[in-house]
Amino acid sequence: MSDSQSPTSSSFDSASGSAADQNVVRSRRSGDGAQTLASEPSRRWRDIFWLAIFMLHLVVLGLSLVVLGLNRYGKKDRLNIDRYTPRYTEHHGGLTEDYWPMYAVAGGVGTVLGCTWLLFLGSQANQMMKVSVHILTTYLAVISVLCFWGKLFFWGVMSGIGAALQFLYVISVIDRLPFTMLVLQKAVKMVWSLPKVMRIAYAFMLVMLLWMGLWSFGAAGVVASSMGDGQRWWLLVVLSVSLFWTGAVLCNTVHVIVSGMVFLVLIHGGHEPSSIPSNSLMKSLRYAVTTSFGSICYGSLFTAAIRTLRWEIRGVRSKIGNNECLLCCVDFLFHLVETLVRFFNKYAYVQIAVCGKSFNHSARDAWELFQSTGVEALVAYDCSGAVLLMGTLLGGLVTGTCSGVWTWIKWRDKMSMVGSTAMLMGMVLVGLAMVVVESAVTSIYICYAEDPLLIHRWDSEFFDQMSEMLHQRLQYRSARAREVLTHNRFDGHTQEMLPA
Repeated sequence: MSDSQSPTSSSFDSASGSAADQNVVRSRRSGDGAQTLASEPSRRWRDIFWLAIFMLHLVVLGLSLVVLGLNRYGKKDRLNIDRYTPRYTEHHGGLTEDYWPMYAVAGGVGTVLGCTWLLFLGSQANQMMKVSVHILTTYLAVISVLCFWGKLFFWGVMSGIGAALQFLYVISVIDRLPFTMLVLQKAVKMVWSLPKVMRIAYAFMLVMLLWMGLWSFGAAGVVASSMGDGQRWWLLVVLSVSLFWTGAVLCNTVHVIVSGMVFLVLIHGGHEPSSIPSNSLMKSLRYAVTTSFGSICYGSLFTAAIRTLRWEIRGVRSKIGNNECLLCCVDFLFHLVETLVRFFNKYAYVQIAVCGKSFNHSARDAWELFQSTGVEALVAYDCSGAVLLMGTLLGGLVTGTCSGVWTWIKWRDKMSMVGSTAMLMGMVLVGLAMVVVESAVTSIYICYAEDPLLIHRWDSEFFDQMSEMLHQRLQYRSARAREVLTHNRFDGHTQEMLPA
């Protein structure tokens, strides 16, 4: 399995015990954990440096976007910027309003897809997630064929590689999908009981859409500029990185708000969300956009990239077999990424929501909690984050396709620029909807590790299923550990028996 690794001997000893016994130990260790978690934490401003960097980045980028867009709006080189870049000028370019409508389509399609996801969250969420898993490979393959047909060889190759990687990943985790869908179903059930949280997601989607209006204005100005393709691509990459960071910050702000609300629901028994304090949502929102916002900005820079890399390495590692050389190289990358995960993981946002800690402190505490309780084996087995990412990618691809096709009809040579940036816009907007469910999943795991009785009071059947799966994963790891130790001892004994 993909979560097989080389844990310490103490992990093996604990793995031999039953999951039920470990639940009892965790319950005793946490004691009155519910009361502790429910208590009002002292809040201080955290990671202020990264908050300042993010806000400065927004101001500088905002002014740059206005200048880039205005320079080509209604008149070519309105602000006479071309005189500063004579060596990069290769053609006369176009106007901002020529390309801005394509980005408007991207914003509209992305918003419709995100709102549709939130609208059908309670009734069709599982079906939508299953479709995302199975249709993404086909969609990428079709895009690859169309790109080759249109002589866009680079994008054809990239889409083909993406389809192959997606297919291989799904094959490597196919046995995990039933448990993953179970966890996602319970997370959807939790979120659906909190209608106010859905309104927060809609509100943040509107904020992101407003920012994208300005961002696409500047991006359209870059596409219409008289610079060469190389210079325009570099500018679009810089703008895309900025949009990715901004989108990640808004997504993780929603993550923190939802996590705080889910925690409160579980602490209050999980049956009556209306029993929690009426001002809890506003408190969670206030903390997320003030004292904890610096931690959110900091974590948003690295968490998504490291998490995606971890999924891919786990999938490859599980299918290597007995190739010792390749396994050694992949193991090196695996342990490197695992070290980074201790300091950058999505579970940190739950600790930020509940305790108001800094990001690194929260990530380290969350990971140590998983390691000490054995729940890390369950977290590693679950693929809910990857499934939600597939839905986000599919939404982005649909958005990019809509804008790209229109651009292909009008300006064939600009299709790659507009289509790729429009795809990122769609991913951000759909991701804002997906993060609502992901927040509930992470909160469920943190609660299960901190005090399993919180999950038991909420859904006893689900608690039994999680405990049984945890027991199986710990047994599997223990068996793999014994196999590795036996193999090493056999090799050592064989070498001793060989004549010098």
